[in-house]
Amino acid sequence: MSGEQKQAPFRADHVGSLLRSEEIKKARRQFENGEIDKLRLRDIEDLEITRIVEKQKEAGLEAVTDGEFRRSWWHFDFLSGLDGVEEYEAETGIQFEGVETKARALRITGKLDFTSHPMIDDFRFLKSIAGDHTAKMTIPSPSMLHFRTEFAGGVYEDRASFFHDLAAVYKKAIHAFYEEGCRYLQLDDTSWAYFCSEDQPEEVLGQGVDPEEIKSWYAKTINDAMADKPEDMKITMHICRGNFRSTWIASGGYEPVAETIFQKLNVDGLFLEYDTDRAGGFEPLRYVNRPDLSIVLGLITSKFGELEDAEEVKKRIHEAAEYVNLDQLSLSPQCGFASTEEGNILTEDEQWEKLRHVVRIAEEVWGS
Repeated sequence: MSGEQKQAPFRADHVGSLLRSEEIKKARRQFENGEIDKLRLRDIEDLEITRIVEKQKEAGLEAVTDGEFRRSWWHFDFLSGLDGVEEYEAETGIQFEGVETKARALRITGKLDFTSHPMIDDFRFLKSIAGDHTAKMTIPSPSMLHFRTEFAGGVYEDRASFFHDLAAVYKKAIHAFYEEGCRYLQLDDTSWAYFCSEDQPEEVLGQGVDPEEIKSWYAKTINDAMADKPEDMKITMHICRGNFRSTWIASGGYEPVAETIFQKLNVDGLFLEYDTDRAGGFEPLRYVNRPDLSIVLGLITSKFGELEDAEEVKKRIHEAAEYVNLDQLSLSPQCGFASTEEGNILTEDEQWEKLRHVVRIAEEVWGS
């Protein structure tokens, strides 16, 4: 046994988003129809977030989130709240395997900045009800603004100035959350999954764009944003291959990005999708050369309700330990349960049982 993990990421952890409750869905419909105002909507959100925080505690988790209950998207809601970013209705949504998201998109309309943001208040409420548990905040990685943005008006004529301002924005955001008591921040990033696929990088980034150059810009921007983060704040990154109504968007192992994410990103931990063979094997973990880098294995799927065989999960954890010391490993679902408000195709009861399953297996592997 390697002992209980006393700091984030925890032996049994989770990515963050949870299935929106019926009360939340109803309140959102009422708000959109003009039947309730924003204050009443927030009151209902507060009640439901309080309830699901207690459910996370009951499941045995050390870190609690607000389930992203106030968001429609895991990334657009945060990014559109930045100065100089606008959300608009696009012609089409994002294409997944057989399904398509709502037709929303982002564009740059002015110089980027972080002066105020509604999610600061969102975290403040979460911290107020977390009690002795760790309040975990999840936001999209800075890479996602470049990855999902349509540039408009010639605001930025070169990548260097854009990424410089983007890093400065996130540095401000990190310190703003810290001032509110955030000591566990997660950056969600699906862009790395596209670099793992043989055909995705050029398709998404465009012909003539060097994926290696973009990878370097992403890594530099993330590191610049975290350059002077407080020592008692843990920042992790979650990487997956897409999650919308239990579907996915990319396939491929971590080998093409392994050297970058394991050796060049200065994060404290990496949440890695590993629930199917679409993510490849554990061999890329050989690039991990930092004893202080936590690797959270996403061996439990959040896409379907059926529980994984516990013995098989434990076997896979020990297979990963052939490349990374067991003390550096943790366990979680491979993604959140509702990256968008639509949510994955499983029930709330199945969701909670999945999280309890993570806790039970982690206790058996690392002890309680």
